[in-house]
Amino acid sequence: MLSVSLFDFDLPDELIARYPAEHRDGSRMLVIDRKSGEFEIRPFTALPEYLSAGDALLCNDALVRRARMFGRKDGREDGAKFEILLLAPDTDGRWNVMLKPGKRALPGTRVVLLDTDGNLNSAGDFFTVVAKNADNSYKIEFSDPQIEYFEKRYGHMPLPPYLNRKAEPMDNERYQTVYAKVPGAVAAPTAGLHFTPEILERIRSKGVEQAALTLRVGAGTFLPVKADYAEEHEMHSEHYELAQSAADLVNSTHANGKKVLAVGTTTVRTLESCARPDGIVVPGEGDTRIFLYPPCQIRSVDMLLTNFHLPKSTLLMLICCFCDREKVLAAYRYAVEQKMRFYSYGDCMLLK
Repeated sequence: MLSVSLFDFDLPDELIARYPAEHRDGSRMLVIDRKSGEFEIRPFTALPEYLSAGDALLCNDALVRRARMFGRKDGREDGAKFEILLLAPDTDGRWNVMLKPGKRALPGTRVVLLDTDGNLNSAGDFFTVVAKNADNSYKIEFSDPQIEYFEKRYGHMPLPPYLNRKAEPMDNERYQTVYAKVPGAVAAPTAGLHFTPEILERIRSKGVEQAALTLRVGAGTFLPVKADYAEEHEMHSEHYELAQSAADLVNSTHANGKKVLAVGTTTVRTLESCARPDGIVVPGEGDTRIFLYPPCQIRSVDMLLTNFHLPKSTLLMLICCFCDREKVLAAYRYAVEQKMRFYSYGDCMLLK
């Protein structure tokens, strides 16, 4: 049994990056040699230096939907205020959502939506609570089935709870990668937030091929591990798509003795969900609950770019499959000493 306490570390609250760097590519990057454990801090713009012709870069092109909405019961100014987070559509056109306060969300409750300025909308758009699901999420029905309309008029970017602030207009751009394309995520694949078109072009010009896959990051990515042991933790399910062309790129890169760089843990989880025991990656689409923790071995990826993760989180455990736990935690302690910025809008780490 693997104790979750082995993945704890002290993080001062002031190191949590509540806003992005002034420039997308302006973050610092802690580079760690996963064999020796040696590390150094470089600017993110140095990333192309660690790649060579024939290597491959894989990223997650999931597009974050404006999934958070607010409303008031019965459209009254003094009515109970509700907040929802879109999770996934149901087959009948209704939506599964996280909803609070749940104790007030009785079936039949009608909630009129607030616009992005916090005012009751003049069009009378609303949703109705249909039922509570077994997993404590809720099923709701919007007054119009066009969810894109509701997202545009009433949706807010679903910032992680640890940022402890409301979404602002700039988050609509900055909490989205420049290559985001496939809608459906309720959290950003944050390692990709550092890239600019110019950085991607510099990497491409070195002869590094690039491909995208999709993992629609779910709200469960923010859930803390409450179990004492990793084996007792139940992972959330997320939908993935890996095209034939992306799988072929991974396999041919390895066949040629070159390296695959995964941008983010979501990319690793997708590739590992599609990897055979011999490391060959096969294309596919489905739902994954894969949980990677030591002593699991990562078979599909050689290098990893990732942000800094929460103590005792499943993502930190994944990193420790890629590099020994002691080396990772030593690097994290150094990052804290050097006052690097943590979490979604923070600095990043390259494991090579």
